[in-house]
Amino acid sequence: MTAKTNKITTVQALNMALDEALAADPEVILLGEDVADPEDGGVMGVTKGLSTRYGDARVRSTPISEQAIIGAAIGASMVGMRPIAEIMLMNFTTVAMDMIVNHAAKLRFMSGGQTQVPLTIRTTTGAGFSTAGQHADYLEAWFAHTAGLKVVTYSSPAEAKGLLLSCIFDDDPCIFIEHLPTYFTPGDPPDPGLRIPLGVANIVREGRDATVVCYGPQVAPALAAATKLAGEDIAIEVIDLRTIAPWDRATVLKSVAKTGAAVVAHEAVKPFGVGAEISSVIHEELFSQLRAPVQRIGAPHCPVPYSKPLEQAFIPGAAQIEAALRKTLR
Repeated sequence: MTAKTNKITTVQALNMALDEALAADPEVILLGEDVADPEDGGVMGVTKGLSTRYGDARVRSTPISEQAIIGAAIGASMVGMRPIAEIMLMNFTTVAMDMIVNHAAKLRFMSGGQTQVPLTIRTTTGAGFSTAGQHADYLEAWFAHTAGLKVVTYSSPAEAKGLLLSCIFDDDPCIFIEHLPTYFTPGDPPDPGLRIPLGVANIVREGRDATVVCYGPQVAPALAAATKLAGEDIAIEVIDLRTIAPWDRATVLKSVAKTGAAVVAHEAVKPFGVGAEISSVIHEELFSQLRAPVQRIGAPHCPVPYSKPLEQAFIPGAAQIEAALRKTLR
């Protein structure tokens, strides 16, 4: 079999992770809108085949009620189960914010550590499909701001599988963010049983002149910008955070201490974003070692546009990362 035919999509990788988790532990359950096979395994087919294999009691389609999905999942987690709750789109998590922020995130603290909430919330988002303002926002900063939640995303199919498995078997609530526009982009298959530790960043490209800190859909444009600059003998280090909260401060600070310059990139809107926190920590810890202020890349402070040209202008890309890198290097 050639390498080309051996590629898998993110949808396949996520399905593999869910299948593996359900097979490994009878306490793992999956619930959400249309996740069972009579409803074709979800809108994008991520859960296809799982209810047939494991039964409707463990892979259960729910009514259209995000509060009920998260509430039931929290209750199940408190009695020893490991629920995976699918919220179809990240914007729809707002309907269940009370359950996520005031219950899932805080029950361990409010019980003096006696109550665990091993809950994984899968949700997808991302601009690029003209789904507009109520369907494509990156809201990771809201959840990263909430103590008690782990926030995770990926940059390839293999990473998606390894990180999702780690979330499912973590004893704290995890928000697992999937990227809709790249669901069917092929990538290398993961190793069997791969679990990627949470809270550990990945240096996807080593360099000496500047560091790009990014995650999710911004990893590809960061690598593209680094490749272009390599033609000018400029070596850019690219760090994929993987876990947004808690983020890997040690890896980031070590890299920026080496390169002396940094750019932080995410698709979420720039004001009040994750990039602001990372930039602030870098300035606080490495101020005297920086050759230039840390640059932040993010989307404009507006809802995701419906118009295709405006939507493409809204999404940060390689050109913006390259321009920010050139500014720091000047």
